[in-house]
Amino acid sequence: MRVHVISDVHGRADALAGAAAGADALICLGDLILFIDYDDHAQGIFPDLFGAERAAEFIALRTAKRFDEARALSARLWSTLDGDPREHIERNVRAQYEELFAAMPAPAYLTYGNVDIPRLWSDYLQDGHQVLDGQSVEIGGWRFGFVGGGLKTTYRTPYEISDEEFAAKVEAVGEVDVLCCHIPPAVPELLYDVVARRFERGSEATLAAIRRTQPRYALFGHVHQPLHRRTRIGRTECVNVGHFRGKGVPFILEW
Repeated sequence: MRVHVISDVHGRADALAGAAAGADALICLGDLILFIDYDDHAQGIFPDLFGAERAAEFIALRTAKRFDEARALSARLWSTLDGDPREHIERNVRAQYEELFAAMPAPAYLTYGNVDIPRLWSDYLQDGHQVLDGQSVEIGGWRFGFVGGGLKTTYRTPYEISDEEFAAKVEAVGEVDVLCCHIPPAVPELLYDVVARRFERGSEATLAAIRRTQPRYALFGHVHQPLHRRTRIGRTECVNVGHFRGKGVPFILEW
């Protein structure tokens, strides 16, 4: 059995179309949407609406952790547009989802990332796409559990939930062979982004579940340039499957 696993697609519909080549199935751990690109300031919804120069200014403020100033800049920019800002965002998100789900191979098992908008996915899913969140499924004789979304942060991305809600989903998944989450377990070396130079949030509930149930693998994304891409917790191999927008290639799981 061969399964390809990806995360943090962030608009890469071109590479997504071939992501399952040679595989029996694709697993996607979320973050399909590209709102703003820290490497290419001209890419994403924000620069499409306000231009690359304003995107660079916004990124610089967030990188410096000047979040109040970044929010003030964002508010000023949104006020220059006609209508509700949410309508502009949703229109652009829908355009990206339409392209991405059309390119998504099948069969595919998907869960949400922290920048995704779950309520919109059902409008674009194709035959052979199965969304799981706090649920598990059997693939080739192994049990795969899925936990989507992220934990609450100062970035206020669309699908951030409380620690309690996230832990309840981890608990609902139970014992599995492969635990698939968007965010990593709370292990510092897996959470530090060496380019952004900051720690992302990881899940203590996921870490506790790994220690308790010892799945074969714990797979995740979210941290684009991690200090360490993998580590072992007991018998569990913990693997960051990679920043698909940047690399365009999947992590390969064979058994």
